[in-house]
Amino acid sequence: MVQREVDMPRAALKKEKWTLSFDPALKSAVVKAAKRRGVYPVTVLENLVREKFNPYGHTDVDDSADYVAALRKQGRKQSDDAFLAEIEAWEKSRSS
Repeated sequence: MVQREVDMPRAALKKEKWTLSFDPALKSAVVKAAKRRGVYPVTVLENLVREKFNPYGHTDVDDSADYVAALRKQGRKQSDDAFLAEIEAWEKSRSS
């Protein structure tokens, strides 16, 4: 007898609506960034929060080609000695 999984309908995620007080200068910066990217301002804020809480994550990369290109460009600016020093500092911070 073969058993099959039955997909049950899932309830849609409800997004909570929050009211935040924001510095007008920050608000205008977020709105400008949203317009440049062609997204809603809340998307910009959500991405910033995700990045803050998951700074080494790769799952939230929107465009992997741009991400790799930026990493390569950043790597060319840094010397090998500086890169090794950064790794050693990171290892020391993780061991304490």
